[in-house]
This record gives sequence, C-alpha cells and structure tokens, in this order.
Amino acid sequence: MKIIYYDCFSGISGDMNLGAMIDLGVDKKYLTDELDKLNLKGWELIAVKDQRHGISGIKVTVKQTRHEHAHRHLSDIEKIVNNSTLDNKTKELSMKIFMKIAVAEALVHGISIDRVHFHEVGAIDSIIDVVGAAICYNKLNVDGVHVSTVELGSGFVKCDHGKLPVPAPATVEIIKGIPVKKGGVDFEAITPTGAAILAALGTDFSPDLRIKIEKTAYGVGQKDPHDVPNLLRVFLGETVSDSDSGHDALLLECNIDDMNPEFFEYISDRLFKAGASDVFYSNIMMKKGRPGIMLSVICENELADVVKNIIFSESTSLGIRTFPFRKDTLVRKFETLKTVYGDVTVKRSFHKEKEVSCKPEYDQCRQIAAEKGIPVKEVYNNIMASIINH
Repeated sequence: MKIIYYDCFSGISGDMNLGAMIDLGVDKKYLTDELDKLNLKGWELIAVKDQRHGISGIKVTVKQTRHEHAHRHLSDIEKIVNNSTLDNKTKELSMKIFMKIAVAEALVHGISIDRVHFHEVGAIDSIIDVVGAAICYNKLNVDGVHVSTVELGSGFVKCDHGKLPVPAPATVEIIKGIPVKKGGVDFEAITPTGAAILAALGTDFSPDLRIKIEKTAYGVGQKDPHDVPNLLRVFLGETVSDSDSGHDALLLECNIDDMNPEFFEYISDRLFKAGASDVFYSNIMMKKGRPGIMLSVICENELADVVKNIIFSESTSLGIRTFPFRKDTLVRKFETLKTVYGDVTVKRSFHKEKEVSCKPEYDQCRQIAAEKGIPVKEVYNNIMASIINH
C-alpha cells in the first residue's frame, strides 16, 4: 500500500502539516487555488524554506491581511465548507476533522456539539489549516496514514479560556486511543488542529511498521528550541507487508416500541453528523408480542458518550447495550475517472493489496441523473462500463 507516515517526534500543528505536505510535493499554487474555493477573504498563505538544527523544510504561515475577531460555531464552519466549490471528498474530510474538535470541546465543556463555540479553531488560519490538510491528503491519493508515537510537550499554554496545562483538555480528548509521550519538549507540541488531523486521517498507530521510503519531507514549526528541532517529519512510501486494516470499535443498541417513527430519520441524521460510522434499524418482536425497532449504531470508542447522549435525548429508549468489537475494513482508494458525463469519483477497495471491488460514488450518479433527466441505473451502468474498459 502507498502510505503517508507521520513521525511526530516534536508534535504536530496545522501549519507544520501544511509545510510537510508542500515539501512532500503538493504544489503551493494548487493548494492556494483550492483554498480560494472557500470564498474566505483576508488571508495569505506564506510558504518559505527554513531549517531547524540544520534540517531544511517548509515553514508555512497563514497571514491574516485584515483583522478578524470571529468566534464561529460548528454550523458556521459547515456553511463555509458546504457553500464552497470544493469537491465533495474534500468537504467531507474537512468536516470530519472539524467534528473531531467539536466532539472534544463538547465533552470538555459539558455541552452539546451545536453549542460548541470555536475560538482559535474558528479563526481563518485554523480553517485554512484544516481544509488545507484535507486538500493535500486527497491530492496525494494514498491508501493509508500511519502515525508514530506523538510528542505532547509540557508546560502551559494561553488561550481564550485562560492558562491551560499542556496538552490542552480538548487535545487530550481528541488523541484518546493514539499512542503518546510527554515531556520531550517544554512547549505545546501538539495543537487541537494537529491532533484532529491525526485522528481523522490516521489508519494505523501501531509501533511495528515496515515501509519502503520513497520521499521524506519536513514541516517547520514556529518555535526554535535548543534541544529538539521543531519539525514534523513525514514519509511517503509503500508498506512491505500486508497492512492490518482492523481496529477496535463499539456497537450500541437499544429497543424502541413507543416512538413516533417519523423521529428516526432525524435521530439518524444527528448520529451521522456526530461521527457515527453506521446507523441502522431492524424490525424485532418484543415482549407481549409487541413489534418494535432495534436501533444499532457503530462508532469509534471516543464517541460513545456523544452517541448515548443523542439516543437518550432524542428517542424514547430507557437503556442502551454497548458491545466492544473488532472492525476490519477494506483499504479504500478514491480516483477520478473520465466518463461520458465528465469527471466522476470512483472508489476502489483492496484486501491484502488485491483489488476486490470498484464502483462510482452514488451521490454523483444521483446528481448526474437529476441533471440529465435520466434513470440513475443508466448513469451507474454507463460509468461501470467505463471502469471496466479503463
């Protein structure tokens, strides 16, 4: 598999990630042209060669060209991303990263996701960092992202909430489940944005990795300590053994027999927006011969409390069953294919590096069918023919 390997010996921040991606080969003009699709004014992306301890890399700074004091909610971020002209893959990945931060902030402050008030992360530079990460990841077209043990740093950091211990509480929530170490440097080594990028993109956090390195890149940080170079090192390469695509996840279930069925769609929507991997319903027969519905939700371990809160607050369920299980998934790779309808995204799936399926994205097929006024099955079949003949 073609992978990116994040070597976070000095942590990671959003700007360090962009620097590493540009140093890895993502063209700066391409990146800025894509970021312009956000229709955000008042910023400039500065990327320059720099070095730490004699190691050269790219240092990125998002310079604000006009004063902004915007504290955005998640809904404000969604509007910016969804109203942009970015492709759907980039929109979805951007919101996945932002959702990691929103869930963490909600847990730390004891509020709902909708009430989370983005401070630093809602500023233009952080929006550029997050969306830029999604753009670069999709541009590199890799099969997976492996992450080393992450340095957290030490000391305290100042933010809108005051002086907080390193790592910041939201960062701690985001990196749950990711191997970390502390005290290697005396500053905030990993920011909430950097943590969210790793949590959203990372597919493997195991220490045992064999990789054939094709290219090494460095993102230069804003600090220059004497002991450890403030760098994010990134490798682009191929694994030399089969990748383990499995990880631990949770299945949450509850039985419902006394709720207006019109509510189910809204509950599903809320659960998916909160980051659930899947939501589905099964017809069941309950006690005394009463028909009912079993709601099943698959999610990552760190989302358990958020999912339970949505189920209890939105449904009539009085109890939830929680089952830990191992989730094995195929490695997926997205590609753009030229068809009679123009460029269409297709999803290729691999098991042990062997392709087992390839199909177009349904949402694009539906959009084309609606625009052309033809059956969606006709669009799907024509694109599948293009895939076979490609």
